[in-house]
Amino acid sequence: MFKEINPKELPDNPFQLIGNDWLLVTSEKEGNVNAMTASWGGLGVMWGKDVAYIVLRPQRYTKELLDDTGILSLSVLPEGNKDIYGYLGKISGRQEEKIAKTGLTVAHDGATPYFEEARLVLLCRPLFAQEYNPRCFLDTSVEEKWYPEKDYHTLYICEIQKVLVKE
Repeated sequence: MFKEINPKELPDNPFQLIGNDWLLVTSEKEGNVNAMTASWGGLGVMWGKDVAYIVLRPQRYTKELLDDTGILSLSVLPEGNKDIYGYLGKISGRQEEKIAKTGLTVAHDGATPYFEEARLVLLCRPLFAQEYNPRCFLDTSVEEKWYPEKDYHTLYICEIQKVLVKE
């Protein structure tokens, strides 16, 4: 069972939450739910709204679904699920029904999918998307290290519409 809290009541340190606990970025189109693991991003305030920042590479199936539908959730599983995060981060939903293989249960809040097993869920609405431009890297070592294939992320700034925590 989940209860809704205000984003300002988040019980987690965002650096731990995103960088160490990790997130499942989930989207859906025409009944096809896909999720991918994210360990980069942020939480903050933009344009007077509580937001989450995420970045998705162009080849990710979740990005394709998000771009088509604008549907997005960020789920955090309880400790001890790195194997699920690892699997969802490596396998493409274009190739197989990967969520079914994890044993995770898809739930919905309106049209937005998330995972019943999550301990924390951010239901989001994308407000802004921009592809990284290689000319904008002020520290070129970042580009050299993280983009050898030139597959630059798209930055999404997403309004946090609802925060659910497991009771």
